[in-house]
Amino acid sequence: MTDVTTDDATADCDVLVAGGGVSGLTAATYTARAGLRTLVVSGEESILRRNAHLENFPGFPAGVNPRLFADMLRDQAGRNGAELVGGTVEDLAGTEGEFVATLSDGRTVTAARVVAASWSDADYLDGLGVEIRDAGSKRYVAVDGVGRTSVAGVYVAGRLAEKYHQAVVAAGHGAEAGITLVHDAEVPYYHDWVAPEGYFTDRGREVPPGCEEIDAGERDHREAESRETMREYFAEPHDQRQRTHPSLVDDERGRVDADWEGDDG
Repeated sequence: MTDVTTDDATADCDVLVAGGGVSGLTAATYTARAGLRTLVVSGEESILRRNAHLENFPGFPAGVNPRLFADMLRDQAGRNGAELVGGTVEDLAGTEGEFVATLSDGRTVTAARVVAASWSDADYLDGLGVEIRDAGSKRYVAVDGVGRTSVAGVYVAGRLAEKYHQAVVAAGHGAEAGITLVHDAEVPYYHDWVAPEGYFTDRGREVPPGCEEIDAGERDHREAESRETMREYFAEPHDQRQRTHPSLVDDERGRVDADWEGDDG
């Protein structure tokens, strides 16, 4: 994923995603693929990285290292055009089409629409008037069935919307919120699908917006690239040490492998 490191204090985008966990990165993948300039603000570590082994996400029969999986989600969002902004969102003001987010380092980001996926931080949403339910130390934002809040242009995805604390649920809800945003933005968008050559055109139809037809040569090229990419991901053990809950260890980032020689990531 491309890091936004310009000297400008302000960045403009179509979509600001607050939170670089499973739901936020999945939402960003869909909005970026639809042609919306998407910035992901990510500074806090996703809880996913504390897992010892992720065993219930579809498509990984023997499970997958959760830190590797988190990296793959980040890379996929970047491959599809999303950009990364380091830090956290401290304040959010404005209305649909002209939201202004203030980041932890003082930079501001303007955005037409916002996806909040920052479990468990919802404080920056207080000034917008979204409906928030306090539950002890946790805060949840009320949404409709597809991720919209009561404020136009603001969407919430994943655990912050009180969805089940499972990676596959977070991914699904992130996708749903992202697609809903694309629909509301009135982007010409049928659905995101790569079809075989002739699937539409051989029936006398134009290829719908959001879809693509590819011939056998291009299909084989993409398949070969995907196999090689997956081999590279799984060639060596992941280089980020195991984490646990920060309250259980002195290390503020929750490291439990004291003798680890890999990347502190």
